Amino acid sequence: MKLSAAFGPLQGIRFAIQTALVPTLREIFRSPSLIFRPAALSQVFMAHVWFTVADGADEGGRPTKEDLITPNAHGVVLDLGAGYGHTMKYLQRSRVSKYIALEPNVHMHPRLRTFANAGGYTESDGSLLILTCGAEDTNTIISALAEGAHSVDTIISVLTLCGVPRPREAMAGLVREVLKSDGQFLFYEHVLNPRSDVAWWQRFWAPIWQLTFDGCRLDRPTHLWVDEIMVPDGEDGESTAWREKMVCASDNAPEPEEDFFLLQAGRFVKR
Repeated sequence: MKLSAAFGPLQGIRFAIQTALVPTLREIFRSPSLIFRPAALSQVFMAHVWFTVADGADEGGRPTKEDLITPNAHGVVLDLGAGYGHTMKYLQRSRVSKYIALEPNVHMHPRLRTFANAGGYTESDGSLLILTCGAEDTNTIISALAEGAHSVDTIISVLTLCGVPRPREAMAGLVREVLKSDGQFLFYEHVLNPRSDVAWWQRFWAPIWQLTFDGCRLDRPTHLWVDEIMVPDGEDGESTAWREKMVCASDNAPEPEEDFFLLQAGRFVKR
């Protein structure tokens, strides 16, 4: 791997600090107790970073998401890490009965709600539900669903599973307990590069990147973990959760083989 590429994440970290440090310091000045609440402070910092980069990140992945989300998402949709609501741009309102936005960062909720309302989803008519829990909080999610367990038709994850605590357990719980039979799991995530030298550098930078970007890891083979999810088969054993599965790469860089942010998109259908 080229040395210049190996130190590429420094540019992202520097940009984040330049973008979010001053407004975060203002928040600390208004609420000094943030200093003693590192998780809340990280969310404040990340909200400012994502406000600046979200539109560009969304536009960069638009063609892939139009192919992945628009023709497939339907029914009750659970959007993991909804952020400011960009996923709604790819949903067909006539095909989505309810949009559930899972977003632990409450600083993103006002813009998320505005975006949802503009798309025709409102809390007053029951077509919008915003949850503050994480993807790992399966019981909380089920409790919030009027229909209970196994009532979601489509789960969508866009650049989210990189920052979920215990992602393998979280994904398995969602698929087993929340997703319907024949329901879909759609994802668009940056993943661990298959090249060993690039993967080494991803693991090297992962702890620093995680501290800067509210838990985001560079070194997760998310696409492989989704494929490995198992469900009970009714005979005191387990078998694959999937009836159909498709994974494809998104060529998002001039030299994708050296890409720290190698993107994978996938559509998996539960059996």
